[in-house]
Amino acid sequence: MALILLIETGTDICSVGIARDGELLSLRESDEGRDHAKKVACFVDELLRETGVQPDELDAVAVGMGPGSYTGLRIGVSFAKGLCYGLEKPLIAIGSLDALAAVAREDYEAGILDIDAWEGARLCPMVDARRMEVYTQIFDTQGSPLTEVSAEVIGEESFLEFRHKEGQPLVIFGNGAAKCRELLPDAHWVQVAPSARGLARPAQEAFDAGKFEDVAYFEPFYLKDFIVIPSKKRPLV
Repeated sequence: MALILLIETGTDICSVGIARDGELLSLRESDEGRDHAKKVACFVDELLRETGVQPDELDAVAVGMGPGSYTGLRIGVSFAKGLCYGLEKPLIAIGSLDALAAVAREDYEAGILDIDAWEGARLCPMVDARRMEVYTQIFDTQGSPLTEVSAEVIGEESFLEFRHKEGQPLVIFGNGAAKCRELLPDAHWVQVAPSARGLARPAQEAFDAGKFEDVAYFEPFYLKDFIVIPSKKRPLV
């Protein structure tokens, strides 16, 4: 078992937590803009003070590795790697869609989500990728992936193989799901936001399995290349 710092910054939400043995001890979150670079360090300091944990008492640092916002992911991963270097602790990387699905499962267990036929449900976390595109992956309610991670432009034909199946509702959630509701009227939309608490259990499982990243070479999982769009007012020279 382990004491693990959790960092998730792949969306507009900056979320940091501390978990012991896979159970969340404390959490700090903010969805006020994209000043993650300032907030992540402050949140870590606040959590350590609140829980009385000394930095060298941490057993590992876990970070949401994406896909998600290019800038947000770089901030979170860079900060996590810096801590691991300084403290000589292992780095754990968890897929951000896996973590988002874990939040949904935890919310259902807590009675926050009301979903009929939960056992047969197909969980579809969606992270906004701008316009009508989302980063997504389908999971069962045990957290096992049924598809690969993909960038999908959502239309009326999206996820047909998982829709219209009796006893297997398609549950969509995440910061990219609301814009898809009209195109997927037969899907069950619920409010579930990205959070570091979704890293707690997967990070503990990875720690127990000794699944650590190479701190020197690890990079976020962007899925798509970062593209700079030149400003019409200030063209690149």
